[in-house]
Amino acid sequence: MKIRNVLRLLAAMPLLAAFAAHAQTALDEVMAKKAITIAIPTDFPPYGFVGTDLKPQGLDVDMANYIAGKLGVSAELVPVTSANRIPYLQTHKAQLVISTLGKNPDREKVIDFTSAYSPFFQAVFGPKSLAVKAPADLNGKSVGVTRGAMEDQELGKIAPQGVEVRRFEDNNATVAAYVSGQVQLMATGASVAGTVMQKNPQLNTEFKLLLKDSPNFIGVAKGEDKLRLKVNEIIAQAKSSGDLDKMALKWLGRPAGELP
Repeated sequence: MKIRNVLRLLAAMPLLAAFAAHAQTALDEVMAKKAITIAIPTDFPPYGFVGTDLKPQGLDVDMANYIAGKLGVSAELVPVTSANRIPYLQTHKAQLVISTLGKNPDREKVIDFTSAYSPFFQAVFGPKSLAVKAPADLNGKSVGVTRGAMEDQELGKIAPQGVEVRRFEDNNATVAAYVSGQVQLMATGASVAGTVMQKNPQLNTEFKLLLKDSPNFIGVAKGEDKLRLKVNEIIAQAKSSGDLDKMALKWLGRPAGELP
C-alpha cells in the first residue's frame, strides 16, 4: 500500500511541478514569446470600442498597448465582455485584463489586482459652450438624470436650489433628453457619456463636474506575482511621468488624478 502511494505521488509530481512553474513564470513566458495577451472591452466607450476603421480603441486599449510597449513586446488584444473577463484570466486565455475592472472582496478571492490605472466615475456632462466649473454654476440650468441612479443621489448632494433637475426613467431616456436639447446638461456615468460623445460629436460634450469616483484596476491571474509587480512598476512610472493623466484627458476629459 505504501509503495502504491509513493508511485502515485511520483506520477503526480510532474503535473504539480507544471502547475507551479506556470504560476511563477507568466512574465517569463511573455518575455520569451515577445507578446502579451490582454483582454479589453470593445463595447464600452470611452474605455474600449470599435472605431470606424474597425480597430479597437479607447482608454483601456491605449493602456494595454502602453504596457506592452514598456515591456518591449507586442500586444495581442482579446475582446471580452463583463461576464467573461475574469474567466479569461482563470483559464489563461489572457495574461492581463484591462476592462474597467473594479476591485471588491469577491473578485479578490479569484484573481489578483495591480495598482489602479484610471478613474471610473459619475459626473455632470455638457457642451463645451456651457461654462460649468463648480456646483454653483448649475444655477439656472437644467440637468437630466436617471431617477434613483447613483448619479441622481450624488447630484442631490451638490446641486444648488436654483438648478432644474429633470428625472427620467432610464439611461436611454436621459440621453435622449440631452441629445434632443430638452436639458442642457446630463448627470451620468463615464461610459454612458462616452457613447454619447462617440455617436454625437456635433454636441461637443465634455466633462464638467465630478459626482463620484471609483478607480479601475488591471486583473492578473492568482499567483502571477512577477507579472503583477512588473505592471505595478509600469503604472507607477506612468503616474510620475504624467502619461496616465494624458490618457485620461484624451478619453475622459479629465486627468487621472490621485489613484490608490
